[in-house]
Amino acid sequence: MRRKIVAGNWKMNKNVIDAQQLMIQLLSYKNNNATNCEVWIAPPSLYLMMAKDIYEKEEIGVFSQDMSEHESGAYTGEISADMLESIDANGSLIGHSERRQYHGETDSHCNRKIKLALDKGLIPVYCNGETLEQRKAGQHLEVVKTQTETALFTLSAEEIKRVVIAYEPVWAIGTGETATPEQAQEIHAHIRNIIAAKYGKEVADEVSILYGGSVKPDNAKEIFSQPDIDGGLIGGAALKLEDFSKIIEAFNEQ
Repeated sequence: MRRKIVAGNWKMNKNVIDAQQLMIQLLSYKNNNATNCEVWIAPPSLYLMMAKDIYEKEEIGVFSQDMSEHESGAYTGEISADMLESIDANGSLIGHSERRQYHGETDSHCNRKIKLALDKGLIPVYCNGETLEQRKAGQHLEVVKTQTETALFTLSAEEIKRVVIAYEPVWAIGTGETATPEQAQEIHAHIRNIIAAKYGKEVADEVSILYGGSVKPDNAKEIFSQPDIDGGLIGGAALKLEDFSKIIEAFNEQ
């Protein structure tokens, strides 16, 4: 049975007071409501230890938004897998579209980060997806295939089962274009088939694949009902408890 997950990526938002308030609100919500999915957050790195203190019973998973491909050393501003392990963080996002766009991150970088995360017992949330130009050129299936193979195919079968994949249709984020649940399902099934071709169907069926394309309260139920979509990596809607909780509750209606 694949794990079902709703993960909130806070990006570069909220000061420390507002972040603490939302974390406490989310804990109260989680403790007072039955949920049919795991709930994770990826706050700014400055707030990771605060999150671990608030969620001392592991009610909510705490993830970094990025981590270094290097173990340690003179890499100013970077966060290592060892640092994340030392504060009992659950894992890290890796290869988010904004890291690719603004920081030149490649799937080779992602591969090294994923290996380091796994070595430290962290859950890597590997993000991939095609741009608008690639989608319009009909290259989307090949792009996602290449990304998946480059980032993941050096892993063993046991290792890849510990990876969570988040498909981000970059072409449908902030462009005015809209991805339908059927388009999302097509890529999710495609990714699962790519993994099955190398590792076998049994392994592929254990890999959770999240959708990272503007999930909102009004479309979450339809998106999460697709057979190969195991949850969502949520951006803006994760910054308000009212919206985030409604997305979590979409799994209660399955």
